[in-house]
Amino acid sequence: MSSTDPQGLQAFPDELSGRESWLEPFDWYREMRDDAPVRYDASRGSWDAFRYDDVKRILDDDGTFSVDPERATDYVEPENEGEGLILQTMLFRDPPRHDELRSVVEEPFRPRAIRQLEPRIRELTTEVLGDALDARGEMDVVEDLAYPLPVLVIAELLGVPAEMRDQFKTWSDTLVEAASDDVDTQAYLEDQRQVQMEMAWYFLDLIEDRRENPRDDLVSRIVTAELDDGSRLSREEALGTCILLLVAGNITTTNLIANAVRCFDGADHFDTVRDDDRALAAALEEVLRYRSPVQAMTRIATEEVTLHDATIEGGDRVVVWLGSGNRDERQFDDAETFVPNRTPNQHLGFGHGTHYCLGAPLARLETKVVLSELLDRVTDLRVADAELSPTRSSFIYGVESLPVAFETE
Repeated sequence: MSSTDPQGLQAFPDELSGRESWLEPFDWYREMRDDAPVRYDASRGSWDAFRYDDVKRILDDDGTFSVDPERATDYVEPENEGEGLILQTMLFRDPPRHDELRSVVEEPFRPRAIRQLEPRIRELTTEVLGDALDARGEMDVVEDLAYPLPVLVIAELLGVPAEMRDQFKTWSDTLVEAASDDVDTQAYLEDQRQVQMEMAWYFLDLIEDRRENPRDDLVSRIVTAELDDGSRLSREEALGTCILLLVAGNITTTNLIANAVRCFDGADHFDTVRDDDRALAAALEEVLRYRSPVQAMTRIATEEVTLHDATIEGGDRVVVWLGSGNRDERQFDDAETFVPNRTPNQHLGFGHGTHYCLGAPLARLETKVVLSELLDRVTDLRVADAELSPTRSSFIYGVESLPVAFETE
């Protein structure tokens, strides 16, 4: 699973290259926090930061630590338009351009707007559960529940047909996938380019249609919204934003749902959160700390900076390990224990600072609705005895499959 893509955005440390090590990276995190809180990894050409305070500082300092890959000394120009589309989004732009791009879609993702979606999310969840729960008393949480529901929700918001959900999942999984040692690098890169071009052509057609026939959906908002200066998003920015929302709108929530089931099962907390929305909400914040769906983010140093005894040069890549910061005993009491009612809980599960996750309110609501509806319908829920495989990504954390058994009332 160790690899580096052309932009260095998906670089896997050798220490996490095995299946078991990526399923449970937390012992390695602890070792790094104690012995090498900031270290340089020559095999990946990047620095790593592991402690909570350092991770938070880096994420909070846009001036010193940029998200723009073009500022890296080893930046490689994309070979084609499709490959560079995602780089046109708010995800890889610093303020003030980041703020302008985010403003186009920020309002529909504010907590008040998201709360209004709850009845529809419950309706969709009921439909998905109707297909998933059968007399066998078993299902795959990822395939049958955690994957289809978020795709259905983000598809409706964007205004794209939900019948394409299998295609959306394939595209999303490919874009966040890290190359593996047993896969030809050129074949991996070609798959990446192919998927990006397929998405580009799909959304380009949709964008042109919405310019002519706008509807009440996110794609229409993206292509028609005016910025403060009266301009609109460029064609490339509109395409990139559509792709970003589709991918981020389902990948993060899928893994949050599955990670929650793993956490609750391991500590036998299903009954603790059943029929108690407040307890469930608090427990989900602990899931975000304990098994965050996003374990790492990349920044580029814009100038020379010293962290601990390390001198980071301008143009160097710095990977901040959110998953490690969230287990830092310097910040959290009994950090290696899942505490469902932990308070305070200032975790970094959705990032921090300017680039704090736009979709955090939606991910929280979807996960809360899915789990509450599931627990209303089943008892004795338990993860089956199966060998788990981690997601094939160097920053997204979850499992590809999660078989569970249950009793229906």
